[in-house]
Amino acid sequence: MSLFICPLCQSPLQPAADTWRCDGSLHPKHTAHPFDVARQGYVNLLPVQQKKSKAPGDSQQSIEARKRFLNAGHYQSLQTLICQKMRELLAKNESVADSVANSAIEPITKKDSKAINWLDIGCGEGYYTQAMAQTGMDTLIAADISKPAVVELAKASKVAGRLWYQQVKDSVTNATAKSAVIYPLVTSAAHLPLRAHSIKGISSIFSPILPDAFNDVLAADGYLIIAKPDIGHLATMREALFDNVREHDSDKFLHELAPYFTMMGTEHVSTEMTLSAADLADLMTMTPYAYRALNEKRQALLAAVETESFTTQAKFVVYILQKTAAE
Repeated sequence: MSLFICPLCQSPLQPAADTWRCDGSLHPKHTAHPFDVARQGYVNLLPVQQKKSKAPGDSQQSIEARKRFLNAGHYQSLQTLICQKMRELLAKNESVADSVANSAIEPITKKDSKAINWLDIGCGEGYYTQAMAQTGMDTLIAADISKPAVVELAKASKVAGRLWYQQVKDSVTNATAKSAVIYPLVTSAAHLPLRAHSIKGISSIFSPILPDAFNDVLAADGYLIIAKPDIGHLATMREALFDNVREHDSDKFLHELAPYFTMMGTEHVSTEMTLSAADLADLMTMTPYAYRALNEKRQALLAAVETESFTTQAKFVVYILQKTAAE
């Protein structure tokens, strides 16, 4: 049974190296819809009727700024925490399972040899996604509405040999490497092209929270990992850019998830950052501050940093939830 469904008619959609094609079984005229695989290795499953603009999602400029900033390691503490929590959930050995049990989180195991499928929603250019691929799942669907972002992720995945049609082999043993195969998809988070209840876990890193959509694709015992800015995140930067600073309300979405999910744990992580003018410019470009702050405020801050490094603190909160069993 295919993991994917057609975004046009919801018929089963079969991946292939050149063209994905649905079987048309749920289409009134049994039309089989084709979706070509781009040379970079991604598949566009975003129909024009699901677009709200000509080029939805992050721009190329924002993506390039985020790549530079994240690759410099400024948010590595968050990446490390997220992957640590995923490893705990995916742990199969007894020692890791015991440590997870102490935090009241049950480990995910491969029951009946079923593949573990994970969805990274709003994956962007893949900074977190590429690290997630090393945590123990079998299949990692990397989904974002921004085509430029998914192009970058697909190119990196292809170079690493992680695309679904590539065989990843260990150079010494010639055995299949312990890395998930990645499916880079341009798609809408509200209309996920995934079979119902086929996903073991979802990660949403600074991305939309869609309780109904998540509930539809998650398995009965599925998990949800959410990362959001915490109180005090980039406080000195926001104080320099805005006259009135509104604090992050990181958990405002939790009541929307309550009908479907149970909170299993919450983690906080913070990093003190000393930024150059170039780092700070990238940070502003990759955040909503790029258009919310007045241009003169941004330029004044950058000018001040030309002569003296800028210090601010990145603060994040990570929520770990489990799908509530149906009564």
